Amino acid sequence: MFAVTATEIDPDNPLAGLTLGERPEPEVPDGWTTVTVRAASLNHHDLWTLKGVGIRQDRLPIVLGGDAAGVDEDGNEVIVHSVIGSGADETLDPKRSLLSEKYDGTFAERVAVPRRNLVPKPAALSFEEAACLPTAWLTAYRMLFDKADLEPGSTVLVQGAGGGVATALITLGRAGGYRVWVTSRSEEKRARALGLGADQVFESGARLPERVDAVMETVGQATWDHSLKALRPGGRIVVSGATSGAVPPADLNRVFFLQLSVVGSTMGTRDQLARLARFLEQTGARPVIDRTLPLAGAREGFAAMHEGDVFGKIVFTGAG
Repeated sequence: MFAVTATEIDPDNPLAGLTLGERPEPEVPDGWTTVTVRAASLNHHDLWTLKGVGIRQDRLPIVLGGDAAGVDEDGNEVIVHSVIGSGADETLDPKRSLLSEKYDGTFAERVAVPRRNLVPKPAALSFEEAACLPTAWLTAYRMLFDKADLEPGSTVLVQGAGGGVATALITLGRAGGYRVWVTSRSEEKRARALGLGADQVFESGARLPERVDAVMETVGQATWDHSLKALRPGGRIVVSGATSGAVPPADLNRVFFLQLSVVGSTMGTRDQLARLARFLEQTGARPVIDRTLPLAGAREGFAAMHEGDVFGKIVFTGAG
């Protein structure tokens, strides 16, 4: 079958280890099944794998990709939840892994997954839209509706405007009844954030009209000081990543004095993925797709993500 595979690790030139071509059909352990992939979306995790983050050379070659929507062996349209684990919240299982870490991923004609990892795809969502949900959109959903502890009408600041999680936060926040403010260094991305439904946009680090109830933080070192200063007393920062550096200054005096909360967040559970899909079905909110490419054109998508030339999600379809 045709697949997109990581064959080498190169932190400086990650695309050097990206191989497109034939791979063996997936092996199917007991309790697993096969999904024919109709669409799969690209995440930073896939690029980080090529850089050697979270994986060793001896695990290669491995098929990349964690997110997908397709058709199972019984003909059902499904969404694949990419966290391989056990327990009520598989994301907290210390032995958990993601597809493409220990097991081959979704950038292929077919992928093997545990049966428990399949969620029904609502008919109202296209395969391309559904493929965007399991990582970026599910992370945003958990940040906003689980970890932030907000009431409708609250003001949320989203740091950074262009990535998959950020665009999901804007869209979901608007649909959930929050007032959404967004920062970005890019004037173009600020304008596009307004088009998605952001109430106000600001240059990165700009002084805000008032303090906010919660900050959605996925940037890290570059925005951390601004995130702390933007919060009202008793406010909350929800952290799910650090694309600009993972060692921001602490400023514990401000945290203690203003009784601020800093909460970490991961991808959501399979049950939360099912609720997210229903939420989109009921509200009409949809993922922002930057571009759709055939799987054979995956190198273009990886290059765009590597260069930061993305607003929303990159989706791969077909197999050659």
